[in-house]
Amino acid sequence: MKSQNQEKDIWLYRMVVVILGLSVLGSLIGAILLAIKDRNPPELLVALGSAAIGGLAGLLAPSPLNR
Repeated sequence: MKSQNQEKDIWLYRMVVVILGLSVLGSLIGAILLAIKDRNPPELLVALGSAAIGGLAGLLAPSPLNR
């Protein structure tokens, strides 16, 4: 049986993944909308999207210590 702290950790992990995923989607949608209007996306939008993708990759990649 899982302890109460483990349950909280799972939900915290899921919330972080969802928030980072929404950040990626928001950046992607924003960049697409700006491209449709023939405008370049701001550097900040690209940086936020890239950082969110990196965060997701770090969270979802398997740990080499847990093989």
